[in-house]
Amino acid sequence: MLALQPLIDALRDGRVRARELIEQCLQRIADPSGEGSAAFLHVFAAEARAHADSIDRLRAARASVPPFAGIPVSVKDLFDVAGLTTGAGSKALYTLPPAPRDAEVVERLRAAGMIVLGRTNMTEFAYSGLGVNPHFGTPRNPFDRATGRIPGGSSSGAAVSVTDEMAAAALGTDTGGSARIPAAMTGIVGFKPTAARVSRRGVLPLSTTLDSVGWLAPTVACCALLDAVLAGGPKSGELELPAPFPARGLRLLVPESYVLDDLDDHVAATFERSLAALSRAGAVLLPAPLPELERLPEIHAKGGFSAAESYTEYHDLIAAQGDLIDPRVAVRILKGREQTAADYVRLISARADLIEKVSRRSAAVDALVMPTVPIVAPALRELESDAAYFRANALALRNTMIANFLDRCAISIPAHRGGDAPVGLMLMGEHGLDRKLLAIARSVESLLSPAR
Repeated sequence: MLALQPLIDALRDGRVRARELIEQCLQRIADPSGEGSAAFLHVFAAEARAHADSIDRLRAARASVPPFAGIPVSVKDLFDVAGLTTGAGSKALYTLPPAPRDAEVVERLRAAGMIVLGRTNMTEFAYSGLGVNPHFGTPRNPFDRATGRIPGGSSSGAAVSVTDEMAAAALGTDTGGSARIPAAMTGIVGFKPTAARVSRRGVLPLSTTLDSVGWLAPTVACCALLDAVLAGGPKSGELELPAPFPARGLRLLVPESYVLDDLDDHVAATFERSLAALSRAGAVLLPAPLPELERLPEIHAKGGFSAAESYTEYHDLIAAQGDLIDPRVAVRILKGREQTAADYVRLISARADLIEKVSRRSAAVDALVMPTVPIVAPALRELESDAAYFRANALALRNTMIANFLDRCAISIPAHRGGDAPVGLMLMGEHGLDRKLLAIARSVESLLSPAR
């Protein structure tokens, strides 16, 4: 895959031209034997070529260029791009007027010199962890593509754009795991920052309480470089990476229940092997019950914040154009009408209580560790019935949504062996300690995937 730092170095040193790199990505997107047509909903080929040519001319003239100049990225169909309607993977939204300006995070990508190749496919309105889209197709997972496995969602096209080298990195979102789930299922890194660190201006909402911007890339270092841009921007043109946090003495809380329930055998074995590797390296594993997490199913029995807030956002659209909306998405949004004002107030109270109690338990550790997703990516054909679909969706979201509910940062790192079905290891940090979490993740990644 196209790791950022080697590409930055090659572009800066003249070993690769921006136009050459963009053409390679566009060829992969257009390849009829590939997944480009399912991964991308819009491709900005002419604009990308023009941007690349301007960067190459500036470099040839030895003019100053931004640090990421020429790096190709994709953007989820949830972010405003000036002059285009933000569709959120839905046919129902394409009657709306175009966005007057880029989302703030898209502006930051461009200001850093990155070239936006296009907008990627997603679960409609970002409301599922599986990545299935009946309107525009579902990009197939790079693992066992012949079987036709899901890529995970909701940032499905984002993940496949990175795995298939159609982009070096992808901008996605994460309301309950939408960046980390597809990263885990396709074998790359997905990062969810503390929500308030990264602007959501120009990002179509699903749940204003839980939404955060997220991103996907080949390595933890790539995600850390993107964090420097999206959470504030590199200073003086410098690209800063947090030094790896020493593994020896690293204190990791391992929840003993809930997050370990109903693991499939491959995920369970991979998780145990990962913990053993961390222990051998000197990390201190602290298994402990977290009974507070057992309350989450009851708290979300009526759909939680996502149902209440998405219903506020989309109920008029469903009433007017419900026939254009995926019924499996619409039924989850419509759960919001079951909630009363008292239910919503209780949600707010339950969240505050859980944040306080879990924070007390985790205060003495550096991070929590758990499987990102309890199952490997199922085949599309296994999700034909609604019962199978909603069962898989609930499992896919169960562990990842904890970080959103607790308003924390979290990252998924590939933990599987080469050739095996992808499995992610999730590290969850404290609220606001994102750079510390990225430093820990760099160390953990080096133990689990030393070649990355």
